[in-house]
Amino acid sequence: VQLQASGGGLVQPGGSLRLSCVTSGFNFDYYAIGWFRQAPGKEREGVACISSSADDNTYYTDSVKGRFTISRDNAKNTVYLQMNSLEPEDTAVYYCARAKSSRISGDYTGYDYWGQGTQVTVSS
Repeated sequence: VQLQASGGGLVQPGGSLRLSCVTSGFNFDYYAIGWFRQAPGKEREGVACISSSADDNTYYTDSVKGRFTISRDNAKNTVYLQMNSLEPEDTAVYYCARAKSSRISGDYTGYDYWGQGTQVTVSS
């Protein structure tokens, strides 16, 4: 099982980034996939999660609702996180992870495989 996150970078406040999580080694269609972030000195936070296509559910933490959109492309075994109206408070290392089931979860204990992080920095 592998997950590869990419797409981070430096962006000005109000800007946008799209993160990608390319996966392999498991039945991608079945599992929920989540995005988490961790800023220096802070705990890991669940940002967004998307269930399997069959369950068709999404989860967003309150601070990103209306700004971030999670989506999945089953043909490419990839999950995306579109981030708009970025704020300095969004600065963190972002990780994607595979849930233990097809259902969404905002709790990191519900995930068993993690990709490496990608740095997102929002600064003027």
